[in-house]
Amino acid sequence: MYGMIATWRMAFEGVTKGRKVLEDGGCAGDAIEIAIREVENFEFYKSVGYGGLPNEEMEVELDAAFMDGSTFDIGAVAAIKDFASPISIARRLSKEKVNNVLVAEGAEKFAHKEGFERKNMLTERAKIHYYNRIKEIKEQEIKPYSGHDTVGMVCLDSNGNITVGTSTSGLFMKKKGRVGDSPICGSGFYVDSKVGGASATGLGEDLMKGCISYEIVRLMKEGHHPQEACEIAVNTLDAELKERRGEAGDLSLIAMNNKGEWGVATNIEGFSFVVATEINEPVVYITKNINGKCIHEKASEEWLDNYMKTRTAPLVRR
Repeated sequence: MYGMIATWRMAFEGVTKGRKVLEDGGCAGDAIEIAIREVENFEFYKSVGYGGLPNEEMEVELDAAFMDGSTFDIGAVAAIKDFASPISIARRLSKEKVNNVLVAEGAEKFAHKEGFERKNMLTERAKIHYYNRIKEIKEQEIKPYSGHDTVGMVCLDSNGNITVGTSTSGLFMKKKGRVGDSPICGSGFYVDSKVGGASATGLGEDLMKGCISYEIVRLMKEGHHPQEACEIAVNTLDAELKERRGEAGDLSLIAMNNKGEWGVATNIEGFSFVVATEINEPVVYITKNINGKCIHEKASEEWLDNYMKTRTAPLVRR
């Protein structure tokens, strides 16, 4: 049995390529790296990789992480600039015995030494988004941070190995050097091939407060189905944050266990995700939380068409 699950519709093409790797007998590490690179390299997805939205100084700072559930190898980069495919840099770091998490200039020096591709990750389209947001903030009091969709994936190969990966440009117009949950083990991701893996997307500052990816894997280890584990973890953290702080940020989680069973939970409306298994081709679902239970529905062709039209529509600086 093999399978992949990923956050957001933007992962569909990547999961399609990753599933082909698995179908041909490839390993979970290769499949997830190829899948996430596909998302990172598509400039119209404005929260990941090339074309990702910049920080408040109009710099694109990227975070990414990779974990191997069989060896517990971990690699992560944070606030790295001017390098393509940060997921590949993170995976390379996972092969090191120490220095597995590098940030900013340190991550960039490592990437350069290892021969990774230098690339200006700030696109003209992202600049337009930036200038338009500046104007919106002044005129309409819109919060600057809207827009923070991490691509996170869990991948199981036919040999029982499970990997997890994440990649994001983080909060739109974040403070320089800000790091969210995505490259933080236990919060943005966690995986154990004897159990399963989980990955998060949403407001990193709140996701980190629950070490939520680790919590989901822990619940699966106790015998919970991935769907139960996701719902318990998301609903508990959402309630806890509201009780203690009066509100909870966006929390959306995906998980897959070592049987290829999967689960998804969210506290927002319209969270989309992609699932592919040995039996089923990649499918996009949309989920919503109704009284603590998450209901998944296959995305309609109309929804899918509108998704791409919206993201690729021409932009005009206002």
